Amino acid sequence: MVCSHCAEVLKEKLEENGFRVQKIELGELQLAETLDKAAYKRLVAVVRNNGFDIINDEASQIVERIKHLIIDHIRSGEPLDGNLSDFLSDRILKDYQQLSRLFSAVEGKSIERYFILQKIERAKELIVYGEKTLSEIAYELDYSSQQHFSRQFKKETGLAPSHFKNIKENKRTSIDQL
Repeated sequence: MVCSHCAEVLKEKLEENGFRVQKIELGELQLAETLDKAAYKRLVAVVRNNGFDIINDEASQIVERIKHLIIDHIRSGEPLDGNLSDFLSDRILKDYQQLSRLFSAVEGKSIERYFILQKIERAKELIVYGEKTLSEIAYELDYSSQQHFSRQFKKETGLAPSHFKNIKENKRTSIDQL
């Protein structure tokens, strides 16, 4: 799951199918009961029929944790206290090189690339809302300057942020499609 609305929808679907959801957050589901094999198969079917998947292996769980830490950090608007590698290592309690190799193997892109894509997607969202200047957006997304933000935005989207602001077509990509 990549958004709170997804968690709400999945919870509703699970409860409709007789599961008692104890906790559901981005990337995590806890049920109130232990499942037998038949109930587990039903759970998997409900989850998959709603566009999600169950992740049981440790590597995928770590990658999902990295994604959610990045998304939550970007949405917070707070600058990193240090660098991205320290931020992730401190929260996951693993060496960054190990996290980086694992992420690249599972996702086919680096953590840094994923981080940039998430920042650009957040920038698109903020531009579409139209409540902040490009300079404020650059600052919120922790770019060293508006010029650096504009260069990276143009590199990723093919458009300058000011041009993007003026177009009227669908401007955003779902987070789960990144």
